[in-house]
Amino acid sequence: SKYTEDWASLAAHNEAPEWFKDAKLGIYFHWGVYSVPAFGSEWYPRNMHLPNRKEYKHHIETYGHPSEFGYHDFVPMFKAEHFDAEEWADLFQKAGARFAGPVAEHHDGFSMWGSKVNPWNVKDKGPKRDITGEMAQALRKRNMKLITTFHHARLLQRGTNLDDPGGSDNYNSHYPYHKDYATSSTDPELRLLYGNISPDQFYEQWQQKLTEVIEGYQPDIIWFDTWLRLIPEKNRLEFCSYYLNRALDWDKEVVIAYKQRDLPKTVGVNDIEKGGKSDRTDETWLTDDTISLGSWCYTEDLKVKPAIMVLHSLIDIVSKNGVLLLNVSPKADGTIPDNQQEVLLKIGGWLSKYGEAIYSTRAWHVYGFGKTAYEAGRHGGVKTTNIFTSEDVRFTISKDGRSIYVIFLGKPEPGLRVQMRSFGSHRYPTPTPVKRITLLGTKIEAEWELTDRTFYLTIPEGPMNEMATVFKMELEL
Repeated sequence: SKYTEDWASLAAHNEAPEWFKDAKLGIYFHWGVYSVPAFGSEWYPRNMHLPNRKEYKHHIETYGHPSEFGYHDFVPMFKAEHFDAEEWADLFQKAGARFAGPVAEHHDGFSMWGSKVNPWNVKDKGPKRDITGEMAQALRKRNMKLITTFHHARLLQRGTNLDDPGGSDNYNSHYPYHKDYATSSTDPELRLLYGNISPDQFYEQWQQKLTEVIEGYQPDIIWFDTWLRLIPEKNRLEFCSYYLNRALDWDKEVVIAYKQRDLPKTVGVNDIEKGGKSDRTDETWLTDDTISLGSWCYTEDLKVKPAIMVLHSLIDIVSKNGVLLLNVSPKADGTIPDNQQEVLLKIGGWLSKYGEAIYSTRAWHVYGFGKTAYEAGRHGGVKTTNIFTSEDVRFTISKDGRSIYVIFLGKPEPGLRVQMRSFGSHRYPTPTPVKRITLLGTKIEAEWELTDRTFYLTIPEGPMNEMATVFKMELEL
């Protein structure tokens, strides 16, 4: 039956379908007009207008005063001349991602699809190509799902103190209103880019943009950044019922992802920005994290994480019933820098050998054990920038319950007798007896012993992986 516009009706939808629980890894990309200045971060469109920010100084030195060179003047410079959706989709597939897609619209109001409701879109301006359409096609050819992310709830100019554009009163408005800047323009087209329109017009357009993407590309996941709660509940209800009803028409299960408490957890999957969990949860959750240690979009000085850090984060997330949405940062010309590609291919190389311990698994009763302590993350949850050691161990179990995977986050010493109390008979014993334990990817068996109070695994000699070594515990049927 069709969904109606109330939370109780929408709660009937399965917010985390099996395919999503199986997928574990997705890739998206912060790529747009803000990639042109490649300075500071993807918040350049805001910060270039604020005198106390380094972006403002840089903008004046490089392009001129914001009153003479506005953010809209970057649009023709965003050419994406080397963008190749097939190459990107190939790379994401080799990285082991099961879903991928664009930041469909960031806070800056520029649509990365061919929009009829927003003149500031990638088909009519800049690259003059439908980036979302090309990506959707290339991904589906490879049996990958499509995610589109929306950050545009922040675009409306909500400031109250117009004399202090960078003040705390104006934080929820991306572009600061200023009488000398294009942000205060009354030109009908510029107003749409800068969010200088009435709330009613803005909310209507917020929704029309989503409807266009739903109708044009049938995304499997629609993900929202913070600020969604600033959209009236009526509009949020209309969006959710519209999307879920269209998914019924398409006969597919879709996911809505949200942050904080912007939607009820019965309707969507909660996402924690750059945040893992310190323990496993019963519900499936998501984290959006980036491949770099700085900006989400490409900048000239972007530092990229080592592959081991990203992989350890992924394994830790999966052991706690989470899914990772990993961001990459392409250049304005449509190339993905080599250092980012290397990290993706390293992770993909590991997953192609040991992915059995990740894909289509479920969290065990306990996520594992170890010595590495967690620090609190900035947006909730825990930091995802740990590099663990071989003394940190994570567990997963296959969906059919026949195999438990014991993942050492490093290369354990052969001969080491590792105590795994979690499998003790008074704690979380295996549902049926252990038949054998092998070093995953080989036929090498490991010795093990179940005493009346604990469980021991002895590490055999064999080819182990520096980043993470997996043992497969097969159970009697």
